[in-house]
Amino acid sequence: MSELQGRRIDKEASSTALALDSRNKPKSKTMSSKPEDNRHWAKPYRTVIASSSSSIVATLAGYPFDSVKTRMQAYRFNGPADCFQQTFRSEGVKGFYRGSLAPLFSLTLVRTISFSVYQKAKYKFSAAIGQATGGDEPLVVVNQVGSYPSLATLACFGAAGATAGVATSAIACPFELTKNSAQISMLMVKKNHSVANEVVLKSYEQKGTFKIARNIIKHRGIMGLYSGYQLHLLRDTIGTGIYFMTYESIKQLTATFHGSSSPTSPGPVAVAGGLCGLVSWATTYPIDTAKSRYQRDCLSVGKGKRVEVPKIEWFRKKMYRGLGVSMARSCITNAIFFSAFEFVKKRINALEDLTPLAGLID
Repeated sequence: MSELQGRRIDKEASSTALALDSRNKPKSKTMSSKPEDNRHWAKPYRTVIASSSSSIVATLAGYPFDSVKTRMQAYRFNGPADCFQQTFRSEGVKGFYRGSLAPLFSLTLVRTISFSVYQKAKYKFSAAIGQATGGDEPLVVVNQVGSYPSLATLACFGAAGATAGVATSAIACPFELTKNSAQISMLMVKKNHSVANEVVLKSYEQKGTFKIARNIIKHRGIMGLYSGYQLHLLRDTIGTGIYFMTYESIKQLTATFHGSSSPTSPGPVAVAGGLCGLVSWATTYPIDTAKSRYQRDCLSVGKGKRVEVPKIEWFRKKMYRGLGVSMARSCITNAIFFSAFEFVKKRINALEDLTPLAGLID
């Protein structure tokens, strides 16, 4: 063999080795057939876009019910109809939407963060459960035709939901406090109790949410915006865990019973969306009532005044005042919200990706 032929063989062997080596390495983003950079701009943000737009529609639809619920928790009425009538007579239609600006902004923000955290958390918990059990991951199981909820899927969705509830509670508490105070500001003045400070109460009457927030800080300091936070955290941790666990499980069951190949088809989504709010509120309502009463009492006095935290009394009739209105609101708003959420997500996923520039160059 000549020296020239030997060099040629060595060169070919080296080229073959490099080709095999490059074939075994994972492709980088720039080498993939459809790089992530070429996706439609909306796809990476589909959860944010879907949750924020759906939240605005759902909040406006259910806010009058929420207003009546808060009033019934804080004060005594002869049922929801009586509360509706008294509110309309004394405050008009505007009374049902008093304080709506804060939740319109806060619920949109909170739901966007909540769904973003939940989406990431459920994949983390699913992978961890799959690794721990050695079986299929919960997220694989729920998308199988004919599947049913299991302990693994319930644990995955419940833990991810609770994580989202903890993550959003610190943001939601100040907004919910100002919303509640705006909803019952006139009632606090009319039905003030013995420990109430009339000057403090008057400062909240018929004020917007931002003026109320400013007056809360004036009377109780910056931490006054977190009055009742311990009860808010407890409610959101338990409630959001149950909320998402119920939603995913009902969606899975409905899809199985209907023989649907996709749990995100409109029927299962609307049913699951309506029921998840009912179950969540029925479970945590006494906590929410205790929170509303505690926050009402905090708003009635000035800084430095100690307010006793109400007991959470399960199965006591007084703790469930306004539950029917709250469940009706929750059923309507969540059915609207989840139907709109899944619809927008599907529309975004169906958008055409951008044509890679590299493919246009000859």
